Amino acid sequence: MTLRTRVGLAGGAVVLLALAVASLVIYPTVQGNLLRDIDDSLVQAVAQSPTTARQLKQKYVDSGGIAPIESPVKIGSTMVQILSPPVFAGPNSAFIDVTDQDVDVADGIEPAYFQDINYGGVGYRVYTAPMPGTRGVLVRVARPLDDQTAVVTALAALLIGLTLAGGLVAALGARLAARRVLRPVGVLTDAVEHVTVTQDLKARIDLTGRDEIGRLGRSFATMMTALDASVHAQRQLVADASHELRTPLTSLTTNLELLADGDGLRDPEAPVLVREAINQAHELRSLVNNLIDLARYGKDTARTEDTRLDLVAETVITKATTRASAPRFESALSPCLVHVDPDAIERAIGNLVDNAVKWSPPGGRVLITVAGGEFTITDEGPGIAMQDVPFVFDRFYRSAQARSMPGSGLGLAIVRQVVETHGGKVAAEPLGRGVRMRFSLPVVRD
Repeated sequence: MTLRTRVGLAGGAVVLLALAVASLVIYPTVQGNLLRDIDDSLVQAVAQSPTTARQLKQKYVDSGGIAPIESPVKIGSTMVQILSPPVFAGPNSAFIDVTDQDVDVADGIEPAYFQDINYGGVGYRVYTAPMPGTRGVLVRVARPLDDQTAVVTALAALLIGLTLAGGLVAALGARLAARRVLRPVGVLTDAVEHVTVTQDLKARIDLTGRDEIGRLGRSFATMMTALDASVHAQRQLVADASHELRTPLTSLTTNLELLADGDGLRDPEAPVLVREAINQAHELRSLVNNLIDLARYGKDTARTEDTRLDLVAETVITKATTRASAPRFESALSPCLVHVDPDAIERAIGNLVDNAVKWSPPGGRVLITVAGGEFTITDEGPGIAMQDVPFVFDRFYRSAQARSMPGSGLGLAIVRQVVETHGGKVAAEPLGRGVRMRFSLPVVRD
């Protein structure tokens, strides 16, 4: 069963239930009102019974006959019976039997009352009361219930018909309306099925509504765009990593094959080959570690805390000064509090410092500053060509002059990944001599 059909059935069921409840209220209300109208007319007939009795008596006097006063007389649709005193309980051939309660009503002991009877195969509503202005005279007025029964039966049939027809029309209407209302769901479903079959993550969804379905469509489109970018980045990373891993693996394999041939380790060139193999293995290990760090720092870090950026920078500088080939470090570190993963930020600063050390000439100067959430490092190396500036933080990117030097091209990419994960920005600025690299992070305000 389709969603549109289920919505239609649900709408029809709701309307059917509402109409059924309304019918259950209307039916007894109308039935009670009709009965109340009959009762009111019977009470009015009793109030007029003295006049009716005099008119009947005069009518029979004028005709020279004896008035059958105790026989029921029809006046319109109302039957009137007057029982003169004394009233005794017992059978009554003219109308219904007289009961002890009727005797008490005539004597004023019991109040007037209503009852429903069947007389001659016809249902009647009977009102028994003492005649006004007299003592001991009993009046019975009755009206047939046929009219009320016909009206109530017709009303019941009408309500049942309206309820069923209303439910059916509502179901059909809801189903037709659901086609338009659920059109965005169909569009979204088609897009999902298209992606499932074709693996085309560039499929777009045109949903402009402001309701929940429109929001769902826009969220799905955003998710698709992010997923497409993620898959593209993953494929690019795999392709670049495969290329970068192939070179040291090929060199390492070649050196090991040379060692395996001929005299092996007794060959005079064996120590050189072993050193080259060890260097290639170290390069492979560094590349793998960088790939792992790149993947790890590409996710939202779960361990963040308020961290002094200046103290982290000071720790990295202290470690770097212990290297034999370290340049001359100068620093201006102002207290600065940021909310970050301290290990990740230390790795990012370490990569920038390593890059500066790598390109600094012997005896060169490296200036590091921290202020207002910004870390800046300036070296006196050969600098960066302007055409390379937009790409220095890309994965595996290496400028023409850097390709002859060791490295994987991932160090600065890790810096950008770490900084952007923490909501910051990175930048590189070529100088007349050297280059200035910086990143900025949101500062924790006191």
